[in-house]
Order: sequence, then C-alpha cells, then structure tokens
Amino acid sequence: MQTLKRIFRRIFFILFAALLLFEEWGWEPLAALFARLARLPLWAALERKIVQLPPAGALLVFGVPMLTLLPVKLLALYLFGQGQTTLGLILLFGAKLGGTAVMARLFQLTQPALMQLRWFAWWYPRWKTWKDAVLTEVRRSSAWRAGQDLKRSVKAWWSGLRR
Repeated sequence: MQTLKRIFRRIFFILFAALLLFEEWGWEPLAALFARLARLPLWAALERKIVQLPPAGALLVFGVPMLTLLPVKLLALYLFGQGQTTLGLILLFGAKLGGTAVMARLFQLTQPALMQLRWFAWWYPRWKTWKDAVLTEVRRSSAWRAGQDLKRSVKAWWSGLRR
C-alpha cells in the first residue's frame, strides 16, 4: 500500500508541477499582453474601476472568471469522453491560456484590495512560499536541467541559422 501511495503522490506531484510551471511561464507575459488592452479608453476605464473596488468586490471580480472557466473545462472532458481528443485538447489549452491571461491581469489589479482581507493576507504568502518550493524542486531535477540544456542548444542552433 505504501508503494502505491508513493506512486500516486509522485504522479500528483508531476502533474501539479507541470500546471505550476505553465502558470509560472505564462503569468507575467500573458498579464503584460492583456495589460496592453488598457491602451483602449474603455478598457482603461474598466481597469481603473477594478483597482478602486473594495476587498469584497475585488474578490468577486477575481473569483467569477475562474468559475466561468469550469464549464469550458468540463466540456473539454466531455469531448475527450466522446473521442474528440484533438478538439478537447484545443479547448482545454485555449481555456488554460485565456484563463491564465485574464486571471493574471485581474490579480495584478485586485491584489492590493485582496490583501486587505485577513484570510487572504494570511493564505497568499503561504501559497507563494509553497509554490516556490515546488518550482525550486522541479528546477533541481535532472529532467529540468536536460530541458534547459536542450533549450540552450536549440537557441544556439537557431542563432547560427539566422547569421
């Protein structure tokens, strides 16, 4: 039973680490991409309203988009079950990419108000510390180092082609 428990824990760790890595990779660039919309006057006005929200309003604005993605992800699972794997993967990847962009930007806008909520101010630093520890462990792994070596090789090869 202990062996099975270790196997499941390892599988969970790998899947969760992959999810965290995707979020980490996409969080800043996607938020910056989404922030470019603030050049539009209507969008800029909307963002100013979001920044001015009280903590409860900020929590609502931050939480609702997350919940609206749930049906999209369930639809992707349904498509997998119907044998529509490619369509399901496209939908799931699109929801993950779009959801990360929206959530990253909304978090940037709402974080100051959210940190006024005592439970959020208590929870967030602990989450961040735990997430950073998981990512540090992943980055120490031989698979990560091999991936980084491959990335450097591909960049060097690409640079050689462009000359």
